[in-house]
Amino acid sequence: MDLTPKQIVHELNKYIIGQDEAKKAVAIALRNRYRRSQLSPELKEEVTPKNIIMKGPTGVGKTEIARRLAKLVKAPFLKVEATKYTEVGYVGRDVESMVRDLAECAMRLVKEEKTQEVRFKAMAVAERRIAKVLAEVKKDERGEFSREVFENNLVDDIHAGKYDSAVIEIEVSDNPKPLELSPGQGAAIDLGSVFGSLGMNRKKKRKITVREARNLLMAEEADKLIDNDSVQTEALRRAENDGIIFIDEIDKIAGGSTGGIDVSREGVQRDILPIVEGCTVMTKYGPVKTDYILFIAAGAFHVSKVEDLIPEFLGRFPVLVELNSLKKEDFVNILTQTHNAITMQYGALLGVDNIDLQFLPDAIERIAEIAEELNSSSEDIGARRLHTVMEYLLEDISFEAGGNDYPLVTLKIDRAYVEGHTQKLFQVCGGRKHLHVTGFSSGK
Repeated sequence: MDLTPKQIVHELNKYIIGQDEAKKAVAIALRNRYRRSQLSPELKEEVTPKNIIMKGPTGVGKTEIARRLAKLVKAPFLKVEATKYTEVGYVGRDVESMVRDLAECAMRLVKEEKTQEVRFKAMAVAERRIAKVLAEVKKDERGEFSREVFENNLVDDIHAGKYDSAVIEIEVSDNPKPLELSPGQGAAIDLGSVFGSLGMNRKKKRKITVREARNLLMAEEADKLIDNDSVQTEALRRAENDGIIFIDEIDKIAGGSTGGIDVSREGVQRDILPIVEGCTVMTKYGPVKTDYILFIAAGAFHVSKVEDLIPEFLGRFPVLVELNSLKKEDFVNILTQTHNAITMQYGALLGVDNIDLQFLPDAIERIAEIAEELNSSSEDIGARRLHTVMEYLLEDISFEAGGNDYPLVTLKIDRAYVEGHTQKLFQVCGGRKHLHVTGFSSGK
């Protein structure tokens, strides 16, 4: 997808408020990938991604920017925490496992795309298999019948969902999960592949609903229609050229992040260094070159500083962007302008129980003020503070609501309601305290 940087930022604006500098940096990095793909093969080999460090408090959009960026172009995306890795020689996960995990993400992504391409054909075969099973069940009820005509009628009914809740016994493939011999090292034996190569495709009978059987058999038939070799080749290509690895909590492995001595902290940086510089990591699908993977590192850097990272590591992340703490205006925009606004989410949830939840403008403003005040007076957790405020605000409504037999009720949340139901938020320290609801305005 050859989106321009402005178009990329426009798409990111639908989900993330503010942080224009960070959005611009990732948009340029993404566009440069398209530009690189248009170069001659000789020059293309020389152009590598310009990795990014995002500095900013938690909850301001660091991870969301990277995740939405990858989703925008359907790129393999992996988020890891730097603190989960240890230096070579210590017990724990080695840094190469992040590349193996990215390869798994790429395989899953490509497999899903290929499955969608053959979904219609695979579903038709699956419904025919279910119809044969149902025909046997119905045989005793009907006596003699034209099997072909009856099965065709059953296929139409199955497709229409008339038998979704019916339980049938059907034979499906039994593929054992891969057995990982050494956790974190990528060494695994796929017993299903072993049995398959020996001509021992195991089957087992299961009693499941037609709806479950349709999805299960559709996936099974799709596997037969998909060329696994081409899926593997495409997955490795995407992992190498389109992959994005987001390394969070990078500040926790920087020198100066703690007062004690941690001999493995700098070692983790040195182990990550060759991955970022460019090397080849063996995965169970084949070798993956990391030269053209885009790495985005992020951290709050409250205690340590970006400069505390070792120079070699810092040199591989030439782009540094700082994300700002969220203000009242940002919270208002998050509540009203984003496509996945939290007010919309709560409205949809309570709508299941016939409650039409409406937030008046003065209520939105007060919620934003409370979120800003709490972040400034206690730990700054960014937009996640809105979840705290909303849970307190709607706790009793969520508890009292329930039952589809109730008539539709409209609840209008105004500033006074917000004041009455969040007054104890500033007093809560170390545990939730019960909030007494004074009432709410309602109307049909």
